Amino acid sequence: MRFTRVKFLTTAVAFTAGAVLVSFAHGVPTAVHYIGHDKVAEVMSKGGPIVSDPGLIVLAQRRQAGEVEYHDRTNHVFVMVEGEATLVVGGTMVNAKRTARDQMRAPSLEGGTTYHMSKGDVITIPAQTPHWFKEVPTRTVAYYAVNIESE
Repeated sequence: MRFTRVKFLTTAVAFTAGAVLVSFAHGVPTAVHYIGHDKVAEVMSKGGPIVSDPGLIVLAQRRQAGEVEYHDRTNHVFVMVEGEATLVVGGTMVNAKRTARDQMRAPSLEGGTTYHMSKGDVITIPAQTPHWFKEVPTRTVAYYAVNIESE
């Protein structure tokens, strides 16, 4: 994990009625954002951003199993709110392809660490770390993704 000119100060993630508090030297919110539970539920039903600030994005995600993802500069904090999933983190991407300037995707991983994720679990994934929702036995999983961009 490389943070150039970015110092880690403190991290606190608290979800109370959809509120998120995150403090970093980079990715600090530039404004107060209040998103009511009705709006959060609406976004969670289809997936998408609930907060967008320079260097900080909070997504309400709903997804199935999918491809491996790798982000050059995006650090994640995932907070699981519904469902179960097998998440594989690390390892080597198989047949990786660059799909955006700062992102690669692949159909699978070799190696890595496997986590069984369920409601209430939190995981941090540093930039430049492959991650893969390999299996979702509940068909979909819902989670908040706090994305902090490193320089």
